[in-house]
Amino acid sequence: MPRLHQLCVLLLLVLPLAACQRDAALLPNDAYVWQRAWTPALVQALRASDDIVATWHVLGAEMDAAGRWADSAPDYAALAALRDPVVLVLRLDGRADRLNANAIVDRLHERLAAWRAAGVRIGGVEIDYDCATARLPAYAALLRRLRAALDVPLAITALPTWLQSPDLDTLLAIPDSSILQVHAVLDPALGLFNPRRAATWTRDYARRTQRPWRVALPSYGTRVAWDEAGRILTVESERPTLAPSSRDAELVAQPSVLAQFSAQLRQQPPAGLAGLVWFRLPTDQDQRAWSLATWRAVLTGQPLQSELTITLAGAGPARDMLLTNRGNSDAPLPGIIRIAGACAAADGINGYALERDSAGLYLRSIHEGLLRAHFQRNIGWLRCNDAQPRLSFAP
Repeated sequence: MPRLHQLCVLLLLVLPLAACQRDAALLPNDAYVWQRAWTPALVQALRASDDIVATWHVLGAEMDAAGRWADSAPDYAALAALRDPVVLVLRLDGRADRLNANAIVDRLHERLAAWRAAGVRIGGVEIDYDCATARLPAYAALLRRLRAALDVPLAITALPTWLQSPDLDTLLAIPDSSILQVHAVLDPALGLFNPRRAATWTRDYARRTQRPWRVALPSYGTRVAWDEAGRILTVESERPTLAPSSRDAELVAQPSVLAQFSAQLRQQPPAGLAGLVWFRLPTDQDQRAWSLATWRAVLTGQPLQSELTITLAGAGPARDMLLTNRGNSDAPLPGIIRIAGACAAADGINGYALERDSAGLYLRSIHEGLLRAHFQRNIGWLRCNDAQPRLSFAP
């Protein structure tokens, strides 16, 4: 009996610890809904993903650098039908040097009242203000005012550049939680997401905050243009803003890289890490976000598999070249596709250009990008005398 008693006591001590360890390994997935236009495709994606998303962070209003406001117009019925309460996000332009606390509090209360009146359950408020590090003391003053005026938890987004500031500790002590953003265009040469930099930032951030925190991970691509000196001019993500330019590039968050990074976070979470927040919910119409199939596979930890094929379509000498991905993972566009055969004419389209070398004709990818899972792209045409020209991916 004494041994049985000791065993029971040991189990009582071990089981809660094991449960805590399991909870740490199963970090919940949150997601941003950042789209300004609530299309049927967005509502469909929201409903289809509600079973794998713990909390939705939904853009509620934006303030530009001049202090002008623009409210979002979400589908309130779709938000009200979600399983759990949502987080209303207020975005403040990081270039705004002066923050009118009274105006921000008033706008926030108006948005909260409107959403609640429409039947949306609010689980918290998030402030997205990507300000310069020197502005952190002023930002802290605003957050104290907001914290006192709210009846729901307050969260903020945080930038890795703030890690160099001694004011960060004071700032992070005010909101109930925070979200570290580890995806950014700091330099086109560095890409949109670098796992080594992100790992360093998460470790450093865990040492700076005593409150629960999450990490925001990218599930999208972006186009960047820069000047002759290498300075970034414009970043285009969910909205077209750039005209074609010789000094621009497509930066892509590779699903396989993010899947590995998120798995490492789940296996060895930094202190205080409470979950992941994915930016942003993809739709079938969003050409710069992952496909829904890939997004779902990454969030649920399914093995990723891309299956690229290149085929010819059409009858007769004139044929279209079709690039198809039959896997569940969005795949990087092949850099070179060789054309073998007696072809009199050909050309590339949709991100590919026709070129020739000593080995013959080939298509070259102009921009980095992804072919979405279960999608097909026409990348060119050719006119050949051969009954069956041969296409192949170059190593």
